[in-house]
Amino acid sequence: MRRNAKILKTHTPKLFKAAVQEAAALLRRGEVVALPTETVYGLAANALDASAVRKIFETKGRPPHNPIIVHVASLEMARACLRRWPRAAGRLARAFWPGPLTLVLFRAPQIPDIVTAGGPTVGVRWPSHPFIQAVIRECGFPIAAPSANPFSQLSPTTAEHVRKGLGRRISLIVDGGPAQVGIESTVLDLSVTPPVLLRPGMIHEEALALVLGKLRAATKASGQFLKSPGQLPKHYAPQAKLIVLSWQDDAHLRKQLAELKIPPRQSHILAHTHIPAGPFAQISVLPHEPQAFARSLYAELHRADEAGALHIIVEALPKGPEWKAIADRLHRAAA
Repeated sequence: MRRNAKILKTHTPKLFKAAVQEAAALLRRGEVVALPTETVYGLAANALDASAVRKIFETKGRPPHNPIIVHVASLEMARACLRRWPRAAGRLARAFWPGPLTLVLFRAPQIPDIVTAGGPTVGVRWPSHPFIQAVIRECGFPIAAPSANPFSQLSPTTAEHVRKGLGRRISLIVDGGPAQVGIESTVLDLSVTPPVLLRPGMIHEEALALVLGKLRAATKASGQFLKSPGQLPKHYAPQAKLIVLSWQDDAHLRKQLAELKIPPRQSHILAHTHIPAGPFAQISVLPHEPQAFARSLYAELHRADEAGALHIIVEALPKGPEWKAIADRLHRAAA
């Protein structure tokens, strides 16, 4: 049996450098390691090594039809992963890279089939977290890195989340602090015209439209190949049953729980506006601001699971484009 993963800190320049070198050495040997990004923690492998990428699928229990995003640390590296680099990609890269935006384009021959689930396109992004940037530069190759958690479960936003989910399946976790975005990247398909938003993220549709003009909303995933992760009906799910409800006051909330036959004392409440009083198992107050809400959401869901929650009740979100990505994650978590 594999021992618990080694966890490396990065909070001083000396520790940061040592962690970069150790992670890069493992990646060069075809191993997988858990690395911080600004969105969530990623389970990383050499994107050009099919055998290494296969270990990601095995470690996560990820189905082979679900593609993986490739992470780069320069425009030159991004372009080397692709058959062509259209003007639209250049405009978006100037506006949003490094950052939580993934661009789907036709892949270059060097990208293995396993990365793209056999499809002709690949998702590429340049993350803004300094640690994964430093590792990619040290390695000199792009990194395939889906979220560092068992498939379909909650994405990790801290090294401790990774340890609890995959700590006995991998050898190294690098602790780069809490993820600053907190949910997965926006994914935009530039292999079609007009471009299609495949997965909403904190770079929302209106911001993309200011750069590109007209976009198309994604329809239900169809065709032979998935172009992006995050398109399956159930994803990002806690162990507890997650339910999204809207309520005006405590009595209204308790009435809805009674109709669902859920005892209040079994309910872990995540609220942002109408904060209930007891007798609930746990009450968490999330910020009434989308960026801060996204940053704290997965951590609160992890906390509820760790407390043994049977039901997690999340207060329905406000309307508006800035909340769309969070609503998408809650919808899939509740499926």
